[in-house]
Amino acid sequence: MHTSQFVIDRQFYGMIFLDTPEERFDQLVDYSFAAHYLTIENGMRIHYLDEGNQQADNTILLLHGEPSWSYLYRHMIPPLIEAGHRCIVPDLIGFGRSSKPTAQSDYTYARHIDWMQVVIDQLDLSNITLFGQDWGGLIGLRLVAQNEDRFARIVVSNTMLPTGDHKPTEAFLKWQAFSQKVEQFPVEFVLQGATQKELSEEVLKGYRAPFPSDDYTAGAKIFPMLVPTTPDDPESENNRQAWKNVLANWEKPLLCLFGDKDPVTKGGDSVFQKLVPGSKGQKHTIIEGGGHFIQEDKGPELSAHIIDFINTNPL
Repeated sequence: MHTSQFVIDRQFYGMIFLDTPEERFDQLVDYSFAAHYLTIENGMRIHYLDEGNQQADNTILLLHGEPSWSYLYRHMIPPLIEAGHRCIVPDLIGFGRSSKPTAQSDYTYARHIDWMQVVIDQLDLSNITLFGQDWGGLIGLRLVAQNEDRFARIVVSNTMLPTGDHKPTEAFLKWQAFSQKVEQFPVEFVLQGATQKELSEEVLKGYRAPFPSDDYTAGAKIFPMLVPTTPDDPESENNRQAWKNVLANWEKPLLCLFGDKDPVTKGGDSVFQKLVPGSKGQKHTIIEGGGHFIQEDKGPELSAHIIDFINTNPL
């Protein structure tokens, strides 16, 4: 590994990881939230936002996917906290201001769940409303399965909980293949390609900020390969059990907010509505003009739906 002014590397128990220099996050457009950190067992840090009233009755856990970070939620957080809710917005390990292991083999689906479990445990979160998009759903729904009592509601958006028993969409398979062919991971290309509106150079700078060089992108590169696509994937059975033992019996409220312009997860909302009892009678909405990164395209609209969902499904 090379050393430069951008690289801060650390090694604990055989795992080498990088922490993006803090100055990379200075003066990002529309992102003035205070940074908070949790330290996990091997010295890595999980960054998270904690906005709104910490004594609020409702805590909204906003989980992002690849290759985004909490910056994706900058337009959703203000209306949610104005409505009186607390927002916890972590950066997954490998993304944002969180630590970034440099070996792709250091990332597994199970580890991502364990790392986010640290957030729930250390912050002692309860009465959680999950909002999970992309990998935020794959991870978040597993967190729900192992912390049923801590979660009060679920909002799924452009996501899934795959078992590998059904063939993924062609759009996903193409994306998976592309992610492994590119020599350098094209963060800007991915964000703009899966967003309907034109992203400004200032916004693209925000998405580039966590990755000063390609040394930081191991997590982003390997993520598509961690999605269960075969019945014998390492996490296929655990996802089956999450469906069978928890989601298929989940009577607390679940809301689907999917974008109409996302080919990767198109139709996925029908699976949740068919299989999850708590989805019955909810105001499921297909968001017009919503691409895969629907938070960029329709952030305030998503927040309005979440606020209404919480108000119509009180604790």
